[in-house]
Amino acid sequence: MAEAATGADNAAAPETTAPEASQHHTLKYHLLGPSLTKAGQDTVDQSKVSEIIYNASKGSKFFTREEAKDKILTQKIDQILTKKRRLDQLDLTRERRAADHLIAELEASRDLTQRVVHVDCDAFYAAVEQLDRPELKDMPFAVGAGVLTTCNYVARKFGIRSGMAGFVAKKICPQLLLVRPNFEKYTAKAHEIRDILADYDPQFESVSIDEAYLNITEYCAQHHMTAEEAVQQMRDEIHEKTQVTVSAGIAANAKLAKICSNFNKPNGQYSLPNDRIAVMSFMRDLPTRKVNGIGRVLERELQEIGIRTCGDIYPHRHLLRQLFGEKAYQFLLACHLGLGRTQVQPAELYERKSVGTESTFRDMSNPTDLRDKLRWTAEELEKDMRRAECKGRTLVLKIKLHTYEIFTRQAVLPKAICQADDLYQYALPILTKLLHEMPQMKLRLMGLRCTHLVSTKKPDTRAFFGLQPLKAGDDELPVSGKRKADELGGAFAEHEAGYPLDPETLDSDEDAQALLNSPQIGVDDETVPSMVNDAETAEQWWDCPICARPQLADERRFNDHLDSCLSRQTIRDAVTRDTTQSPPLPQELPAAKRIKGGAEKRRGRFAGQDDPKQTKLSFG
Repeated sequence: MAEAATGADNAAAPETTAPEASQHHTLKYHLLGPSLTKAGQDTVDQSKVSEIIYNASKGSKFFTREEAKDKILTQKIDQILTKKRRLDQLDLTRERRAADHLIAELEASRDLTQRVVHVDCDAFYAAVEQLDRPELKDMPFAVGAGVLTTCNYVARKFGIRSGMAGFVAKKICPQLLLVRPNFEKYTAKAHEIRDILADYDPQFESVSIDEAYLNITEYCAQHHMTAEEAVQQMRDEIHEKTQVTVSAGIAANAKLAKICSNFNKPNGQYSLPNDRIAVMSFMRDLPTRKVNGIGRVLERELQEIGIRTCGDIYPHRHLLRQLFGEKAYQFLLACHLGLGRTQVQPAELYERKSVGTESTFRDMSNPTDLRDKLRWTAEELEKDMRRAECKGRTLVLKIKLHTYEIFTRQAVLPKAICQADDLYQYALPILTKLLHEMPQMKLRLMGLRCTHLVSTKKPDTRAFFGLQPLKAGDDELPVSGKRKADELGGAFAEHEAGYPLDPETLDSDEDAQALLNSPQIGVDDETVPSMVNDAETAEQWWDCPICARPQLADERRFNDHLDSCLSRQTIRDAVTRDTTQSPPLPQELPAAKRIKGGAEKRRGRFAGQDDPKQTKLSFG
């Protein structure tokens, strides 16, 4: 009996460890990070890489936190599967018809008239470093110290990627060389590239320091070129002038262009025809993780219900709203159809929702040090808000504990603020309350963010009169529409038809972590003066917005003329002239009587006459 019991125990052992093994399998995949789909990883044995990351991280606070997050996700997926089993037993004909109706509406919005390009620099930070150190060309190296911001393609063949911890990367590739980042150098090189992009689309949209969207439809029409020829020309020009290679995707919308730019990396381009059949065929076999906005979490949730490619979305269309909500439902159907935005514009033209800053540091628990860090964060936020020309009505404090747990607290302010003293004054009670709630807390990250923004931009008086703005000291009027590349902004925008649905994708862009601490690029939309001679300038005329008479293009004289047009005497004379020329107005009641009559009318009585609408009642 004892032997039988022992045998039974041994037989039951695998069953008890199976869930644990499954959990570790999902955790290992989760630990691969958000940059798993980066170019250069196709030939890597990801199982070996995940095993190294798992063993190197095991026992750390980061590992404990990621393990807890994976358990929470597993529980959420169990709930999704339970709900799916219940839905499978119901008649969902109405949901299927509603999905088909939405698909028809989305299909009607498809625009195949535009050619949108997504340009992405190849391992940008590493490429810039390699210009100064050519000997690194054939060596595996990465830019970063504690966390890698990027790595060259030699290192990617070992499984190294952005966002990976430096010590873990060293275990995967012991010969890996780490180079400290130089953000001033990267920003200068980015400006050179943007100078060239502005020639192809003055309204191009920067989405990070090393990538941008362009709409080249107009450029191709003007130069009688195909989109493929124009992009090849642009890439050759960038390489010739900056010695940096870029890859590009060409498609009918921004979503498809983003996907296509990753197909022929590095130093290549991929074009998807503006044809519905071609687009649908392209999306049918595309893994969901390849779509911008679907990260590790949403990918795993979709896989558990049987959706691995965008083509798998359609058969499950009747379940999506019930399982994932309205927003994800519409987003996934748009992915199935290969739809995306075609509008490309500078990021500063999008409505800004918040302004924030945060920084990571070594574990800190001393209350005085925490207050000093809060003061420094408030000063950094003030700089950002002055650049953005806004104030905030809501202040949000974000902290990350040494256990990698994240907490946010917010306060509604009695007034809109942007100065560091005010930010610190209102943030300090929030931090103090957190210290009381968690007396021994150790922080490794602190951030401040303002929402419900109020603009502080000064009104442009020249724009009020329909005139172009003049900078101080300018002798001529800017007439060109090309933006200065060194003053372009929007390097840190986070939109691709709205915020990503999956929070994990917020960290997926290459160099994103480093950009959080890099100097921000100013956001201005200016014009470059064209080269015109003095004779042409002297012959310019400006129309007065008051009298409509042309005036010499001289700012001082024009302002004097405006003062004359707006002077009190001029207005008085105009009123007198109009009065003498106009027919006499009908005689009106004296002002006092009009006021009295108006008061009586408000009380329901009319002076001097009965209201014909009222009916006299008799009770006699």
